[in-house]
Amino acid sequence: MNYLAHIYLSGDNDLVTLGNFMADGIKGKKYKKYPKNIQIGILLHRHIDSFTDAHKTFRLSTKRLHEKYGHYSGVIVDILYDHFLAKNWDRYCDTPLSEYIDAFYDTLEANYDLLPLRIQKMMPYLLADNWLLSYATIEGISRVLDGMNRRTKNRSSMNEAVVELEAFYEEFENEFFEFFDELIATSKEKLEFLNQTIHD
Repeated sequence: MNYLAHIYLSGDNDLVTLGNFMADGIKGKKYKKYPKNIQIGILLHRHIDSFTDAHKTFRLSTKRLHEKYGHYSGVIVDILYDHFLAKNWDRYCDTPLSEYIDAFYDTLEANYDLLPLRIQKMMPYLLADNWLLSYATIEGISRVLDGMNRRTKNRSSMNEAVVELEAFYEEFENEFFEFFDELIATSKEKLEFLNQTIHD
């Protein structure tokens, strides 16, 4: 899953959310140098990624893209699923999306010193272009995919995936709904387990 889903699945603890958000930059056992709740967030992130990559519904979505985009298909579906989460936000959260995202940005800024350098460098762009809120529109997703394509030096053609999003919109959205309910359940279970087993 992409940024918005990881943030949402973290629950109400700001440091767990922070750990989940920045986890891609923390390799191996390096997570152990962080405070307990950030450790929990990092380990939760890894669980979410493993569950997602192995899930039959997520794989169904990626299969639709695989011939054209190869191993980038999973990255694209991560982004598309964040679109459907943002678009259907009221179904999952009582706090309006814009308020929720503003509160997360406040958390990032308040804990700037804890962030890996990669995230610190990314933050000005994240905030200036309001990436997380932009996921709610196809135009916003198009900009995200354009940026991802540039990062692959235009090798991935990810910017073209909006064509498939629009052509198979209903199929992708239904697959997201089916998958995300299961992801919420497994994330809650994992979070409870980690809270009981990770110690300061």
